[in-house]
Amino acid sequence: MASAATTVDVPPEDELLTKKTAALTVQEAAEAQPPAHRNHDPQYNMKRSDPFQFGSRLLQEDDDVFEFNAWDHVETDDTYKEYAEQQFAKQRESPVSDFDKHRFNSDPAKWWNLFYKNNTANFFKNRKWLQQEFPILDKVTAEDAGPMTILEVGAGAGNTAFPILANNKNPKLKVHACDFSKKAVEVMRAHEQYNTDFMQADVWDAAGEDLPPGLEESSVDVVLMVFIFSALSPKQWQQAVQNIYRVLKPGGEVCFRDYGRGDLAQVRFKKGRYLEENFYIRGDGTRVYFFEKDELAQIWSGATEAPKEQPEGDETKDSIETKAKPALFHVEELGVDRRMLVNRARKLKMYRCWIQGRFRKK
Repeated sequence: MASAATTVDVPPEDELLTKKTAALTVQEAAEAQPPAHRNHDPQYNMKRSDPFQFGSRLLQEDDDVFEFNAWDHVETDDTYKEYAEQQFAKQRESPVSDFDKHRFNSDPAKWWNLFYKNNTANFFKNRKWLQQEFPILDKVTAEDAGPMTILEVGAGAGNTAFPILANNKNPKLKVHACDFSKKAVEVMRAHEQYNTDFMQADVWDAAGEDLPPGLEESSVDVVLMVFIFSALSPKQWQQAVQNIYRVLKPGGEVCFRDYGRGDLAQVRFKKGRYLEENFYIRGDGTRVYFFEKDELAQIWSGATEAPKEQPEGDETKDSIETKAKPALFHVEELGVDRRMLVNRARKLKMYRCWIQGRFRKK
């Protein structure tokens, strides 16, 4: 996602959505070259370098929407909004059965293990854009950075950790790559580039009671969370945030990217996939949540604590009101990355929405 002119980076389980926007024909550039970000010619198609800008191919009133495969910062039109709300209404009318809700929520690790068993490492794309979007990664991998520790939560097959290590110049860097799935950790450990001098891959439940293996409180400089928070149940968010807070050093940073509400992946869910508002079960049994920007800001600032579930009939004042508490993180940046993808053959417009942020431990 480093540039509007490059392939959009998406989580592996969502790969098919992006493939549907593959280019058909590229027009030859005219002698008088258009602006770099709207040029079809790779010789002139310059990539941007500013983080959190999310591309610069802006759709103007007189543009042919089907000239390019993707346009940046495009708000959904009224037709799509209406269609999306109709889809959401249908999803609510046909939720997951109570039996399946228990089946998927009681052992989510089972479904992630099956996912990684059925999808080899070749299925995943390396996230080479991360160091552009999160400049702190350049700092901690610099030759003179000194002892630095990165924790990646939801490391999957290592498609973030291995590209970071490939560009690393810091002899004192250590990457702890943790995942809920035992199978995913096996894939990372079997990778030809897995080197325990610089990387440690472990099974870890981000919403459990324990810290990651080999890490103590206030021992991590940077935490990476890319398309992982959405896999947690809303009831698990508070514990996960607390765990990240515990493991980070004061002033440590969380680099975050995940799904936004209204994303094409959410709109496309059919009947029998709705768990609760904005929370779904995919066809492979894994869970996914779609966030609002303000919702994430509140979750990570930790300024309020959601009331805990009470036994039926025990609705005391404390159980129904939110409780104020000290803020845990300062929200350094939080942006919505909107992109309209088009299928030029079928004349289709599709809207993607991701949310990206940086949170600093107070």
